[in-house]
Amino acid sequence: MISFAQPIFFWLLPLALMPLVWRMWTHVRGRSAVPFPTLHDRDAVVPSFWSRLWWMPALLRSTAIALAIVALARPQESSVTVERSAEGVDIILVLDTSSSMEAEDFEPNRFEAARRVAQSFIEGRTSDRIGLIVFAAKAFTQSPLTLDYPFLQTMLKDVRMGVVEDGTAIGTALAMAVNRLKDSEATSKVVILLTDGQNNRGEVDPLTAGDIAATLDVRVYTVGVGTYGMAPYSVPSPWGGSQRQMMPVEIDEEMLREVATKTGGRYYRATNNAALEAIYAEIGQLEKTEIDEITYTDYAERYMRYLFPAFVLLLLEWVLSRTRLASVVD
Repeated sequence: MISFAQPIFFWLLPLALMPLVWRMWTHVRGRSAVPFPTLHDRDAVVPSFWSRLWWMPALLRSTAIALAIVALARPQESSVTVERSAEGVDIILVLDTSSSMEAEDFEPNRFEAARRVAQSFIEGRTSDRIGLIVFAAKAFTQSPLTLDYPFLQTMLKDVRMGVVEDGTAIGTALAMAVNRLKDSEATSKVVILLTDGQNNRGEVDPLTAGDIAATLDVRVYTVGVGTYGMAPYSVPSPWGGSQRQMMPVEIDEEMLREVATKTGGRYYRATNNAALEAIYAEIGQLEKTEIDEITYTDYAERYMRYLFPAFVLLLLEWVLSRTRLASVVD
């Protein structure tokens, strides 16, 4: 990219036309010089190729002056380097895979809706390490903290319900997530825990796990998924196949809210797909990675690109004026 350090010199560009204007004016007034090869042949001059180039020296001089003025304006070529640094966030996604996540108050059900939103959340991150823990009656690590988002997406797609014994071990899952983050040196350590029930399995109480998270500066965002009142479930039919049955939604909101509050996080309640998407978008903004940018600009002087041609044109004008286009004034 070319820029000019002293563009004020461009005001002098009209001066570059003076030699050419003067040459033309004197030629029209009949006082122009008559070009000829030698002084001896002055009286025998006949219009020739060279005589028709009476304007050439003036044009060369005007062009040279214009190039010299551009050189005075100090053309510079800039090279911009942007150095980016980001202090990423370490995030553990904790996903409930108990049988109640098959409830169809979300489209197509709670589990698939939660998985899709988690996939979108991962796609929106850039320099954060993300891990995945899934749980039912027990919890296990589906993916450790990683920057390999395609791998993480694959592991998320591979999550299946019914792989482990049914139940809801919220405390165990949270404790496992905190353990994954305890040695992290990230500026922010976050757990996003999504569930639709109450803690009824596991060896660790959720509030105890919350206390541990608070001690280790791990911020916990808890998300309760499920409509209010009754929700439709698909259950086996006595006549074969399946049928929809309305069942009560029981989320321990008080516990989830207390865990989030004591760790500096927040509790959210999602009652439909749009609300769940909005919740993850808000958490994404709250835990947005700060990216610092330092811009370095190097300037290289490029005036010689114009000054050297100007010198060449002046030299050419000087040679032609004293040889082929040598002239005298009538």
